[in-house]
Amino acid sequence: MRRISFRGYMVMVIAILILAIGGLYFFNVNRIAPTTKKTSSGVQITQRAPGQYQTVIKDGRYLVSAARGITATSEPNSLDVKNFESSLLDLAKTQFKTNQYIFQEGQYLSADTVNNLLARKSNSNPDAINPEDNGKTDDSRNPIYVQTLTEQDFMSKDGKNLKLSGMVIGVAMNTQDEYQKEEFGPTYKQNISDNDRIAYGRKIAPKIIQKVRQQSGVPQDVPIVIAMYANSPSDSLAPGSFYAESTSDKGTDLKAWTDVNDKSIVLPKESTDTSKLGNDENNGFANFKNDVANFFPNIAGATAVANFKAGTLTSMNVTVTTQFYSQTEIDSFTTYVSQSALKFLPSNVPVRIIVKTANELQAILTRNTNDKTFTITLLD
Repeated sequence: MRRISFRGYMVMVIAILILAIGGLYFFNVNRIAPTTKKTSSGVQITQRAPGQYQTVIKDGRYLVSAARGITATSEPNSLDVKNFESSLLDLAKTQFKTNQYIFQEGQYLSADTVNNLLARKSNSNPDAINPEDNGKTDDSRNPIYVQTLTEQDFMSKDGKNLKLSGMVIGVAMNTQDEYQKEEFGPTYKQNISDNDRIAYGRKIAPKIIQKVRQQSGVPQDVPIVIAMYANSPSDSLAPGSFYAESTSDKGTDLKAWTDVNDKSIVLPKESTDTSKLGNDENNGFANFKNDVANFFPNIAGATAVANFKAGTLTSMNVTVTTQFYSQTEIDSFTTYVSQSALKFLPSNVPVRIIVKTANELQAILTRNTNDKTFTITLLD
């Protein structure tokens, strides 16, 4: 039998150690991604970011909603698509703290369930929450009051597992219903008064809660917050906003409704808008618009959406539209826009400015609260 020299023995030991360490490294890397925490088999959660929820990952992928895409395809105003869901998450943070709960896209209401709820009530669909068609084609018709709804789940750790500890249901109510009297015919608009919208929303809220609690896996005593959102008309330059919320702690019982004082307004304000909300911001924006227009020829337009909570400005999104004929024009113009914005637009809230032509986005300028300068991104 051959003897192994001491040197050969040491080489073999080192090789075994390298293979062992490499194997452990490979095992760990493939088990748990470095930006996630494992809670149970196949389920992970992301690391916590300041002021944000940890979110759920399943089998290495983000866990998407069971009714994914309904809001995006049903809202008549594209501004409401993003604002409805992002504002709902902001509202949820007041009920379910980000350091205590884990966010999960809605998993209990399927697409079929949501679509059946949003349909008109009929003999074949008695659970629908929109009124039955009364056959009228004028302002006496029964409008579609509820345009869409979405579910957000809030989980907590239960040993190595996650358990459902709270839910938020956002309900988007129409302020204006668009309809056709005949297929492929012209589109008509039916306005819905604030009183009718609010009353109808309160009427159908217990039915929505009942349907949610009927879903497998939803406990009868898990708290469910239901929040009502007023859609903006399809041609509005500003999104809608949430206006009321209530909570069901058990069954279909709802606590007293609480007003949600969110509001988005378009600047410059219309002459018919006699409210005081946004007057200071409107004056500052008018000075900004005039200053930019004096600097650069052929300004096609400048508008802004100012977002308020409880009467206090929280953010501003500005759009400036013009025509460019060279890259140097774009560079000079965006630089001047940033300087003018620092002078005339609010400094205590985030401001985002888009500079574009009729057909193409040219630049994005962003400034966080109390920043001294704008970050400018020029697009090729």
